[in-house]
Amino acid sequence: MPTFRDAQDGLWSQYRPEDLATPAAFERDPGFVWDWYEWRRGIVADVEPNPGHHAIAELQTRLPRVTLITQNVDGLHQRAGSRDVIEFHGNIMRSRCSAEHCVVDVPCDAESSPPPCPNCGAPIRPDVVWFGEAIPEPALEAALSAVADCDVIVVVGTSAQVQPAASLAAQAGALGATLVEINPETTPLSARADVTMRGPSGELLPQIVRALAAARSH
Repeated sequence: MPTFRDAQDGLWSQYRPEDLATPAAFERDPGFVWDWYEWRRGIVADVEPNPGHHAIAELQTRLPRVTLITQNVDGLHQRAGSRDVIEFHGNIMRSRCSAEHCVVDVPCDAESSPPPCPNCGAPIRPDVVWFGEAIPEPALEAALSAVADCDVIVVVGTSAQVQPAASLAAQAGALGATLVEINPETTPLSARADVTMRGPSGELLPQIVRALAAARSH
């Protein structure tokens, strides 16, 4: 799916995503923000996991412990078969009550935009972390626990600029973990990496899985 900073089409091309994905924007015009997320959900629904997603899911079956922390909100890792995914920034395909913050189901016959919470009537919002919001405590605690107890941390396809996610790899490295970066571009993390692999994750991750399988077959 298009990333947050890719060009947008049609109606949405005149708006900056950063101006829509905020609590203030939702408070100002919840219907408009909800419709933008409905548009993005439609894009996500038409996208399939790529070979990189499937490779990570396969690694979970081949190695005794693989913890997946993702900044992506599209749920493609789960669709590829990954388990126990730590969703650092939430999931665009889920919705939650804007007042009680609990995950809720959107009625299929909802007529208002956004629909009201079935429990309290407050507007429903996407279950994602907006600009200016804190990372959900359970996701943050799970991520910090994982990086504090890992032997190798593999950082895939991130700009390494969005905090606090960008600090996780540095924390793992400071505690002695081997830091591997997979990215087509140089990032602020590159100088700290023990191993750097330049290229698309959809190509390099399957290569790693094949190499691991070959090594274990001998």
